[in-house]
Amino acid sequence: MSRLFAAALASALAFPVLAAGPQQAPDLAALLQDTRAKALPILPQVVAAMQTAVKEKGVEGAIPECREKTPRLLQSLRERTGWQIQRVSLKARNVGTGTPDAWEARQLADFDIKVANGAKAEQLESSEIVTGPDGKRYFRYMKALPVGEVCLKCHGPAETLPAGLKTALATNYPADRATGYRLGEVRGALSVRRLVP
Repeated sequence: MSRLFAAALASALAFPVLAAGPQQAPDLAALLQDTRAKALPILPQVVAAMQTAVKEKGVEGAIPECREKTPRLLQSLRERTGWQIQRVSLKARNVGTGTPDAWEARQLADFDIKVANGAKAEQLESSEIVTGPDGKRYFRYMKALPVGEVCLKCHGPAETLPAGLKTALATNYPADRATGYRLGEVRGALSVRRLVP
C-alpha cells in the first residue's frame, strides 16, 4: 500500500513540473496565415474608399475623406483583432501615425531594395517573431503597399501636382513627405504587431 501511495504521490508531484515545462515554439506558418486572413482584407476596402472619394469629389476634395476614413477602417480592424495595425511609410504623409519604428523602417528599406532589383512591390511581405522592450514576444508582419495609378494623383512628383492640391495637402498634412513616387514603387506598408500566445 505504501508503494502505491508513493507512486501516486510522485506522479502527482511530477505533473505540475511537466505542465510548466518549456513553452512550445509558436507555429510561424499558422501565425502568418491567420494574420493574412484577418488583416489583408482591409487593403481593398481602403483602396475602394480612396477611389470612390476621388471619383465623387476629385483628388483635392478626397483628401479629408482619405485622412478620416482610412484611420477609421484601421481602427475598426484593431478593435476586432486586438492587434496593433497601421500603415507606415519612409515618406509618411501623416507623420503622427505613419512614421515607422526601427523594425518597420528596416523592412521598408528592404522592400525598396527588392523593387529596385526587379521584384514586384505587391508581392513583398515580411514577418518574424521579435521580443519587445516589455520582454514579451510579438509576431510582426508587413505587407508592402505598391504605388498604383490612382496613388500618383496625390503621391506623384510634386512638380506635377496642381497648385490647389498642394495647398490642400499642406493644410491637411503640414509635415507631408509623401510625394515623388513612381508607378510600382513601395508607397509604404500595412504593419501588424500581435502578441504571440
